[in-house]
Amino acid sequence: MQIESSLPTPIDVEAEIEKLARRYKSAGGLGINVLNLIGGSADNLIERLPEGIRRNLESATITALNQAMKAAHSSRSVVPDQASWLNQAVSTAMGAAGGAGGLPTALAELPVTTTLLLRVIQGVAVEHGFDPEAESVQFDCVQVFAAAGPLSGDDGADLGFLSARLALSGKAMQAVIAKIAPKLAVVLGQKLAAQTVPVLGAVAGAATNYAYTSYYEDVAHVHFGLRKLAIDADVPHGDLLAQLEVKMAKPKVTA
Repeated sequence: MQIESSLPTPIDVEAEIEKLARRYKSAGGLGINVLNLIGGSADNLIERLPEGIRRNLESATITALNQAMKAAHSSRSVVPDQASWLNQAVSTAMGAAGGAGGLPTALAELPVTTTLLLRVIQGVAVEHGFDPEAESVQFDCVQVFAAAGPLSGDDGADLGFLSARLALSGKAMQAVIAKIAPKLAVVLGQKLAAQTVPVLGAVAGAATNYAYTSYYEDVAHVHFGLRKLAIDADVPHGDLLAQLEVKMAKPKVTA
């Protein structure tokens, strides 16, 4: 009689890192389609916004993030995590509605979309076995927003957000939000500008929301996948991050 071994199967760390790198490199692909739809480039999208909106974009982003943190966290007891396709469908519908009315409705939709994105990120954390109630996990969820947006075209080169960590406190969370807000403001500003395109407002709003939801879901999988791999493989997170950076520096991997 053959006795099955109860020893866990060794984890192929390099293969797992390769998968994470592949997912990160492909995360922003939809952004190119969005730009083709809208016309122009990501660099000049924000120039389309009124000066007053551009000037207050960062403060509006901080407000949206703070609202999203409260709403996303409290909604977990009412609305369960949804499948990826449903999150993308809801986000797409919200983007279309926000873009249909031009800038006023796009601005009103901004905190709602931010909340949905944060819920999607939290859902990925749960999928990887992390507790969304834990303050450290809430920090990580917000830090995912520090990744460049899908229209940035940097191919996921900035991995600094993966290793950021501060002492846990309300003041520290505000510091994280303040640090992330400038980059997220650019991302959300591009989205707002896309939704103000005449005639195409609703279509552009739907397309950008779909792209952003898909992008941040992929980035969250990289973020929490790396965290989980560090635990399961008993390898320091910093070492795994260094390996991921090497993989990201290589030519784009294919499926």
